[in-house]
Amino acid sequence: MYVAVKGGEQAILSSYQLLDQQRRGDPSVPELSIAQIRQQMKLAVDRVMTEGSVFDPELAALAIKQACGDLVEAIFLLRAYRATLPRLGSTQPLDTSKMVLDRRISATFKDLPGGQVLGPTYDYTQRLLDFSLLATADQAHVTAGSVPVNGEQPPAQAAAGLSNATAASEQKLTTPHAGEDKRQLLAQIEDEHFSPRVIDLLNREVLIEIHEATPNDPAPFDLTRQPVRFPADRSTRLQNLARGDEGFLLAMAYSTQRGYANSHPFVGEIRLGSVEIELIPEELGFAISIGEIEITECQMINQFAGSQTEPPQFTRGYGLAFGHSERKAMAMSLVDRALRAAELGELVQSPAQMPEFVLSHSDSLEASGFVQHLKLPHYVDFQAELELVRKMRASPAQGQSTTDDLEDKHA
Repeated sequence: MYVAVKGGEQAILSSYQLLDQQRRGDPSVPELSIAQIRQQMKLAVDRVMTEGSVFDPELAALAIKQACGDLVEAIFLLRAYRATLPRLGSTQPLDTSKMVLDRRISATFKDLPGGQVLGPTYDYTQRLLDFSLLATADQAHVTAGSVPVNGEQPPAQAAAGLSNATAASEQKLTTPHAGEDKRQLLAQIEDEHFSPRVIDLLNREVLIEIHEATPNDPAPFDLTRQPVRFPADRSTRLQNLARGDEGFLLAMAYSTQRGYANSHPFVGEIRLGSVEIELIPEELGFAISIGEIEITECQMINQFAGSQTEPPQFTRGYGLAFGHSERKAMAMSLVDRALRAAELGELVQSPAQMPEFVLSHSDSLEASGFVQHLKLPHYVDFQAELELVRKMRASPAQGQSTTDDLEDKHA
């Protein structure tokens, strides 16, 4: 027994060395740096941060490199590190209405105050392999500097355009206008760049449900320190969905579109941008900004026929994720709305509407661990079942009693 343990230990140590070799790859190829992963694999980094519950692009990039690109394993690494960190305090709720936008689209209104902001997106790209990316970095740089790629301006022209736009804004402020002073012009320009949320526009007509935080709003349930208890409130569900596996949530959201839920959604608004993080230090007593983070927010609008206590109106599902995680935020908002079926008096009959089913199976770490534990030794269990099957085959007359024993064992 002792020899077997030592042999197993040596095999495990050897597997670590093989894993290191696999991670490094061919030594003749330059090693991938953390900075490269962080800057050039942004969407993967953002997913690891979201499901790992840590906003730290550098640590997420490190986890991706250590896990050889296995995002579920990288999420596991980041969460394990998170568990060692002290809790210093809680920030104020994010005010996403003040987000500095990089992307902002709505499928419900064409003309919005502030306009539609296309921003970075694959939505309008052709899904064709771009073989120019196989070129070396130097060649790609020369090409980008001389010829527009995919209709984009070369960097010098783009910078010139930005300078011209800035100059035009300054000229607008300094050019005299009859009956208007500089403050009015400044307010006008700020108003032109102000992008109110679509939900706020519907709120003005009282056409959508309103969720306002009360002054005595209780502290949110901390899912990272306490297990989920059912029935779970919406705060707990949203935390679970934010940490949930994107593929699972995408499948659940897809099911709601195929008739497995009473859902007819519209994308009210998707926002990508930076928002300030505010904290109230005990020694100050008022909120101060401690930095900003990039987030993606999705407000999904759904029909609601009304109930005995509520008039017909629109309801909403909500999704929020770190970084540029648009698909995750959309799937999250669709599943969030489906999980509100009982709250809104709708018939619960589909998997996406069942909180215990969704919340208990959405976590990639738990799901991966439970599936992969089958690789561990099950010699004793299998030998017991193997002996039962042999008895059943050797003595057909005893088959029924042996079958009952086998069923009792599994029960």
